[in-house]
Amino acid sequence: MTENNGLKCLSPQEFVRFLKQQEISRFYLVYDRKTDQVISSHAQLQSLAAFLQADKRDFMQHEGMFFQVDREYGTLQGAFIHRTNRGSGVGGLRYWRYETMEEYLRDGLRLSKGMTRKNALSGLWWGGGKGIIARNEDVDKNDPGVRASVFQEYGRLVSSLRGCYITAEDVGTNVTDMTNVFSQTRFTICIPPALGGSGNPSISTAAGVVCGMEAALEFMGKGTLRGKTVAVQGLGNVGEPVVRILFEKGVKKVIACDIDPGHVEQVKTEMKGKNFEAKVIPRGDNSFLGVECDVLAPCALGGILNPETIPEIKAGIVCGAANNQLEDAERDDRLIYERGILYLPDFLVNRMGIVNSAYEEYGHIEDDPLMERHLGKDWEFSIYRMVLKVLQRSRETGEPSARIAIEMADKLSIENHPIIGHRGQQIIASLVADRWHEA
Repeated sequence: MTENNGLKCLSPQEFVRFLKQQEISRFYLVYDRKTDQVISSHAQLQSLAAFLQADKRDFMQHEGMFFQVDREYGTLQGAFIHRTNRGSGVGGLRYWRYETMEEYLRDGLRLSKGMTRKNALSGLWWGGGKGIIARNEDVDKNDPGVRASVFQEYGRLVSSLRGCYITAEDVGTNVTDMTNVFSQTRFTICIPPALGGSGNPSISTAAGVVCGMEAALEFMGKGTLRGKTVAVQGLGNVGEPVVRILFEKGVKKVIACDIDPGHVEQVKTEMKGKNFEAKVIPRGDNSFLGVECDVLAPCALGGILNPETIPEIKAGIVCGAANNQLEDAERDDRLIYERGILYLPDFLVNRMGIVNSAYEEYGHIEDDPLMERHLGKDWEFSIYRMVLKVLQRSRETGEPSARIAIEMADKLSIENHPIIGHRGQQIIASLVADRWHEA
C-alpha cells in the first residue's frame, strides 16, 4: 500500500521502498510557529504532516524531524528535535525494530519530548532530541561491517543538521557504534575514553534510578532500601547495574526478568550467592509487573503501564529507567495515582546518563563533583530534592506525580539559553530555507 493516507501504516522497509520509488532520499517534517502548521519537504509526504498536525498525544509542536535513507543498507534514519529553547536538542540514538511508521514516529516523538523534560529537570542547558534508526531485518545487525556503515551514515546525517541535534548512546547501540558516528560528526557524546569521552553511561543512570527509590521510600516513611524486595524488569545496560547497586544498598531480595536468555544467565552468574531470582519472559509479556515487591523498577521498553497492567501492580513504588513507561500519560498517571502507588516518572530519575554526557562536553574527570551533586541531597536540582518536591506537590494538590513533574519540566524547558538564546530554532529555519532535503 503506497497511497498517501496509508503511509503511517506501512512498515519502515515498505516506506523506504515508497521513498525510493518517489526518488526521495531525504525529507523533513517541521512545525511552523507562524502558521501553526506542520510542513513537509515533499508533497508526497503531506499525509505524515497531517497525521502529526492532528495528533494530540505525542506531537506537542516538535520543532523539526529530519530523515534520510541509508544509501548502502536501506535503513530509515531520523533525528527528532522537540524543543531547543535551553540549547541543542540532545538525546540518544536508538537502533530498533518497528512494525509500522506510526510506531516509529511515535517512539521518536515521545522519546525526544521526554529528553526535553529530563534535561530541564536536571538543570542542564540542553533541549530535547532523539535519534531513531529503524532496523532493516534483511541485513545482519550483528555484522560489524554493516553496523560501521549504518552508523557512519547516521553521523553524516547529524553533521548535516548543523548542531541543532546532538546524539548519544541509547537502546540497541553501544560505544563502538558511537565511535562510528563520531567519525563523521563532532555532534556526538558517549564516545570512548580513548577518544576523550566518558564511555558507557549506564552505571551512572542506574545510580540515579536507585537514588530515586531511596527518596520515595523516605517520603513514604519507610526508611531505606535495606531489607526491601525490588523487582527489576529488564537486565540490559541499565537493569544489570541497578541490580548490583541494590545489593550494595542492602536489599533483601531482587526479582528480575528479561526477554534475552543471555542477559538472565549473565546476571545470575554475577549475583551468585545473592538472594537473586530471574527468569526469561516472552516479548510483550508484562505479567511480571504484578510480582510482590516493595519497589517495581521497569528498566526495559516503554508503554508498559496501562489500564491492563496498572491494576495488577502490587508494589507501593514504581521507579525505573525505562523511557515513557506510561502508555498514555494523560490517562495512566491518574490510574496509578488512584491506586495509591507512588510513581516516579522516568525523566525525573533516569537522568544520569545524559548528565554524564553533558559534562563530557566540558572534559572528563574521575569522581566528578558536578556528577555527585545530582546524586546528593543538597543541590536544588538533585534527583533526591526534585523527587521530594514532585511528591510533596502531588500530595498537596491531589494531582498525579507525573502531571506535576511534566508541569515543572515544561515550565523550565521554555527558558531560553542565557548566552545563545533559542538558537536551535534558528538553525532549523536555515535548514528549511537552504532546502536541506535536496543536498
